[in-house]
Amino acid sequence: MILILDFGSQYTQLIARRIREKKVYCEIYPGNKKISAFAGLSAFKGIILSGGYGSVYEKNALKPDEKLWSLPIPILGICYGAQLIAQKFGGKVVPSKMREFGLASISVKKDSALMEGLNEKEDVWMSHGDKISKIPLGFQIAANSDNSPLAAIENKSKQIYGVQFHPEVKHTENGSKILSNFLFKICKEKCDWTMDLYAEREIKAIREIAGKSKVLCALSGGVDSSVASFILHKALGKNLFCVYVEHGLQKLGETERVKKVFGAKFGKNLKIINAKKIFLEKLKGVCDPETKRKTIGKTFIEVFEKEARKIKGANFLLQGTIYPDIIESVSIKGKKVPIKSHHNVGGLPKKMNLKIIEPLKFLFKDEVRVLGKKLNIPAEILDRQPFPGPGFAVRCIGAVDAERLDILGKADFIVEQEIRKASLYESLWQSFAVLLPIKTVGVMGDARTYENVIAIRAVNSADAMTADWAKIPYNVLNAISSRIINEVKGVNRVVYDISNKPPATIEWE
Repeated sequence: MILILDFGSQYTQLIARRIREKKVYCEIYPGNKKISAFAGLSAFKGIILSGGYGSVYEKNALKPDEKLWSLPIPILGICYGAQLIAQKFGGKVVPSKMREFGLASISVKKDSALMEGLNEKEDVWMSHGDKISKIPLGFQIAANSDNSPLAAIENKSKQIYGVQFHPEVKHTENGSKILSNFLFKICKEKCDWTMDLYAEREIKAIREIAGKSKVLCALSGGVDSSVASFILHKALGKNLFCVYVEHGLQKLGETERVKKVFGAKFGKNLKIINAKKIFLEKLKGVCDPETKRKTIGKTFIEVFEKEARKIKGANFLLQGTIYPDIIESVSIKGKKVPIKSHHNVGGLPKKMNLKIIEPLKFLFKDEVRVLGKKLNIPAEILDRQPFPGPGFAVRCIGAVDAERLDILGKADFIVEQEIRKASLYESLWQSFAVLLPIKTVGVMGDARTYENVIAIRAVNSADAMTADWAKIPYNVLNAISSRIINEVKGVNRVVYDISNKPPATIEWE
């Protein structure tokens, strides 16, 4: 497989997606992770050093383990990663008088192994304030731009390559070709990673790990936990026990849908726990989004621990954790905080006797859907838009209580109804309502009102790593606004979020 070392770039996950699209397996780890911590180094066919947010010449700059450079494995550095290479091998990195952010044109050298098959002039996506000003010893120039004379460098004998731009971003016209050159011509990788192979491997691993033990599944009814439950059921059959926690933070009608769809699949092995009161008590007065997530995660564990005691021989807990959950929840040394923590990441408390099984933890969302199709999961489950694990708690900005959840749930229900009615649901990555922690003045029935504000969020995205706000037709927005104000008591204003990701995230919390 390909090892990706992350130095904090917003595009690191995108590197992994591009590689997996080529049917090559890869994994992401913190850039400063010790090489000795990796088991089976022989499995790595290549290493990619991602971009980053800092400068390599800073006192506390993030750098890879020194042992990395002596490995007999091809290395590709991207942006910050290329600068690390230059610095390591005697080159020089300096602040650029003219920073490059956005499209740039590079001139490609004909004898470059990395740039083979590209045009003499290529448009690429730059995002850097520093540049390589002196070529490292033993390296050749593979490409240059007006502002970056060393836009791409390579040392064919050492099999070390660096590009100042981002080949993983779609704006780099032939970025896919560059990555293919590295994977297949330089690393000698094979296109042999498929979802069938992944499923086969996971089912075998689950059987070996769980044996004859019973497994509890944390079933939410969303795409991830649903696919996880189906693959566990295929592996263990009646030894899988699905537990659905009705915590009051779900969409309207969610519990009824779970009973209908999963009751038919798992029968008596589906248990529904009403824990609305417990969750609301724990969330009372909590406004900070990180505290909300951690509180919900801890409460989930408490509920499952209590349920586990009722099932003799239950030694494992299945979670639908996916790869972005793990990546976004992990801080690397030198990085202040993770993007956001996830309620299902971080392991179980030591006092709990259950061990975790996470068959999806190295898959991205679209890969989970592909796996779901292989398992014959109904489209009504797989085609659902993503819904956050903490549910409406992180779409109810500020304090969470029964009244505010009721307002948000009804508004969100209307959003989904109108989006489906307009035949937009399948084409949008996400579309939902957010309850804001403010009230505004309004006039209803000739009387003054002072009520809540609902924000509508709808985005287009391929993988949730970047997203553009959706240009929903005005008549649809008008229908949503009119219905919410008229049908949801306590709301007198509706606004539309027109922020892209980045700089905003898709969810508000």
